[in-house]
Amino acid sequence: MISVEGLIAKYGERVVLHGLDFQVGEGELVGLLGPNGSGKTTLLHCLSRVVRLHTGSVAVAGRELSTYPTQELAQVEASVPQRLEISFPFKCIEVVLMGRYPHQHAFGSDSDEDLAVAMEAMRLTDTLDLAQRRITEISGGEAQRVIIARALAQEAKIMLLDEATANLDVAHKMQMFDLFLEKNKQGATFLCAMHDLNLASLYCQRLIFLKQGRIRVDGPTMETFTEENLSNIYETEVRIIPHPDSGAPQAMFVPGESKAQGA
Repeated sequence: MISVEGLIAKYGERVVLHGLDFQVGEGELVGLLGPNGSGKTTLLHCLSRVVRLHTGSVAVAGRELSTYPTQELAQVEASVPQRLEISFPFKCIEVVLMGRYPHQHAFGSDSDEDLAVAMEAMRLTDTLDLAQRRITEISGGEAQRVIIARALAQEAKIMLLDEATANLDVAHKMQMFDLFLEKNKQGATFLCAMHDLNLASLYCQRLIFLKQGRIRVDGPTMETFTEENLSNIYETEVRIIPHPDSGAPQAMFVPGESKAQGA
């Protein structure tokens, strides 16, 4: 579903991504991990055309990314940013209905189907009770779940998540990833930029680790989520223990052992 070859991205003269090569297959749920400043958000922005490629190529669903009209691309990709950027006091249901834009004709109004899809997305994200409230008058965590509902309402094949659950409480964080996993089982493809290593290990089939704009590790979670890899990438000592229920590897960090620059 996603094919990246030789991707270089720059901000001015500063190179942020250095010649990335990878593919994400249809129906994969992939975690994109790495320290702050490693290029995770920039990579997602390149995949959604927010940031232009300096060199290299990206194909989405078998087609060169640059050839998609905006509305058609939105039928294929949906993005959830790490921060809410809506300052106008829309009602939450209006925000979710924005996700139906790719499926509407020019100047078309919301159909009964659009409303049904939006309401179902709000039900799944536990935001139905917020439908008539203003997006500017609810908590940050509530607003983030509304934004996730908006992305679900797009009914896109690919979900690009940038720390989509970072500011949610534990219960809603797990609820959202249970939902993502269910959508994944139904055929949706996920690429999730994350800082929560243990959450990534619990839900993601494959992990891609970035550091300093380069892919350092890429592979199945059980093979890549190791003490050696995590200690090298995050520059701090890590111990791995199995989750008591699933057996998935979980990271325990050792206090006082950080080797990060400036520590």
